[in-house]
Amino acid sequence: MKNPIFDIDNWKEITATLARNKTRTFLTAFGIFWGTAMLALLWGGSQGMQGMLMKNFDGFATNSCAVFPNRTTLPYKGFKKGMGWSLTQTDIDNIRRACPEIDKSTGMLRYAATIGYSDKSYSGSIQGVEQGYADINTPQMFEGRFINDIDGRGDKKVCVLGKRIAGELFGDVSPLGKFVLIDNIYYLVVGVAGQKSQASIGGSIDESVLVPLSTMRRAYNAGVRIDYFVYTTAPGVKPSSLRPRIMRTVRAMHPIHPDDTSAVEMWDVSDEFEQVTSVFTGINILVLFVGIGSLLAGIIGVGNIMWIIVKERTQEIGIRRAIGAKPRDIIMQVLFESIVLTIVAGTAGICFAVLVLVGVAIGTEENGFQLMFSHAVTIMALFLVLGTAAGTIPALKAMNIKPIEALNDK
Repeated sequence: MKNPIFDIDNWKEITATLARNKTRTFLTAFGIFWGTAMLALLWGGSQGMQGMLMKNFDGFATNSCAVFPNRTTLPYKGFKKGMGWSLTQTDIDNIRRACPEIDKSTGMLRYAATIGYSDKSYSGSIQGVEQGYADINTPQMFEGRFINDIDGRGDKKVCVLGKRIAGELFGDVSPLGKFVLIDNIYYLVVGVAGQKSQASIGGSIDESVLVPLSTMRRAYNAGVRIDYFVYTTAPGVKPSSLRPRIMRTVRAMHPIHPDDTSAVEMWDVSDEFEQVTSVFTGINILVLFVGIGSLLAGIIGVGNIMWIIVKERTQEIGIRRAIGAKPRDIIMQVLFESIVLTIVAGTAGICFAVLVLVGVAIGTEENGFQLMFSHAVTIMALFLVLGTAAGTIPALKAMNIKPIEALNDK
């Protein structure tokens, strides 16, 4: 017996059967097409939206936390509430000793500043940072290098210019090796950097000049003051879990009431990241629920049309059984018709979804709007399984048709 896959007569019969009622076949195929397209569009669209939102954290450590001072809310040791205070280098050193789980960290100091070169100037900000800053808020380096430990230990007057500032002051000319004037002090430009992520602490790198923290303290006579302390934790350690020790360490050096929970502020980026992840987990579940619902609607249509086809061909099937057709032949004939309809309409739905996603990606300039090949294969495999299942009951009914009863059927 010929293999039905390579039997041309078998394919001609399948085509003729499906073409016998074009409207019914088209509507059934459209149900499959639309169910496939909906699932693929929702799946690819959710991935694109998630990619767009995750770009906010691109280059920014998602296990980081920022510590900064706030006014006190309770009086303590003769000081009234509302007292302002500042973090110091001693606080940072004590926190690092008290919390060995801290991986990378940096103190930060920030001022508004006017940056000048030749006859041009730009109003931006100057930030004093340590080498660990680049491990927390990874800059996109366009030229040169970032600040290192040697710069900090030597109080060197070097700086990294933000991309926008470099463009305003130097245009298309490289600023490396040139000196810029910042608040009457000259700094040697050793790099040009830009902001990778939308998230930032202390402002965007594009509109900032980054200098060694120790150099900035001396230049602005800031003593040991710190505006922010930013750190990341070792894998498996949640940044906010260090809060009790950090609070105790800071209170030991400042007149802050033990019950004053607002005097020391902490911004845990991992909490923000977890919220975003949880939202998209819910969205993905909803996408699968809606998409599979649309898919099942199409598959039910396949089952219905195959049931009708079997009913219409009762006498034909009976004649085949009478002249020696095996039950296996009848089952394979009906199943192949179901599978062909599913494959053709499902493939068309996936192709349509891919074209729509490509159009959205071009329009939004976001490459995340795409259907991964593995997802397309998963959808097709699911459709094939369900399409085969939808044709199984009608196929079994066709197999059980008795030749005598079929010939007497009117």
